[in-house]
Amino acid sequence: MNKIAILLTCHNRKDKTIHCLTSLYKALELYNAEMTFDVFLVDDGCTDGTSDAIKELFSNINVISGSGDLFWSGGMILAWKTALMQDKEYDAFLLLNDDVILMKDFFTNLLVSHEFCLKQYNQSGIYVCSTKDMLSSKISYGGTLITHRGIRIKSNLVKPSDTPIVCTMANANILLVTKSVVDKIGILDERYYHQFADFDYTFVASQRKIPVLVCPGFGGYCDDDHGKDWLGPGSSLKKRISFLYSPLGLSYNDQIYYLKKNFKFQFPYYFLMLWLKTFCPFVWEKYKKYN
Repeated sequence: MNKIAILLTCHNRKDKTIHCLTSLYKALELYNAEMTFDVFLVDDGCTDGTSDAIKELFSNINVISGSGDLFWSGGMILAWKTALMQDKEYDAFLLLNDDVILMKDFFTNLLVSHEFCLKQYNQSGIYVCSTKDMLSSKISYGGTLITHRGIRIKSNLVKPSDTPIVCTMANANILLVTKSVVDKIGILDERYYHQFADFDYTFVASQRKIPVLVCPGFGGYCDDDHGKDWLGPGSSLKKRISFLYSPLGLSYNDQIYYLKKNFKFQFPYYFLMLWLKTFCPFVWEKYKKYN
């Protein structure tokens, strides 16, 4: 790998975005002499001065103006499309969340996984670096192993080891996608608005027998900010329905598309659960307690 396109999108969290980029450039200093890194960052309607600060601190970043309503999936797709339009032919695309603080050896772990993949599977693949919570040091994002149990889906975050580990799907907090993968399955599905695009993309890759590997060790710090995936009985029905459809809530349209596309057999169960937690949160809380 010689040419890497790095993709990010951001909206009104200037300090986190700058901390992420600072950690990125420090980690890549070791490779600057032998590799080319181009950063494509979508400013999706920031009003906190993010673009101005980035241009002042990192003059070589390609800042792309978004419409203000792209959210994560739309912003990452725009960044990815912009990278593909360049004259350079990139060997890989590194997807980053702008709230990640990268460790100095994260890219080494990605390269180790790439070499392992070539030797083990005779093809390149997708590699995910796990992240951990800054305070608790517990794993927060990374690769997920999926097993089907009847009408339900069992999923577990894969704990990174000393060697790369196969997973079923992955978060795109730190995710390297090689060019051959893009040639086979394209980029993120444009049907997604905010959530599930990374899970969908890596799951589709797994289904196409493209290796999706969890890198050795941890690649960075990133707090799990998802919180509860429902509103309790104390909230009004109007608020619960709004939360159901909100891209920052249950992202109903994204979730329904994702489930229908990838888990048709389990879809009826999860469809009912979405409405149960919306209309009867008191029942949902009791159900969750015993399941």
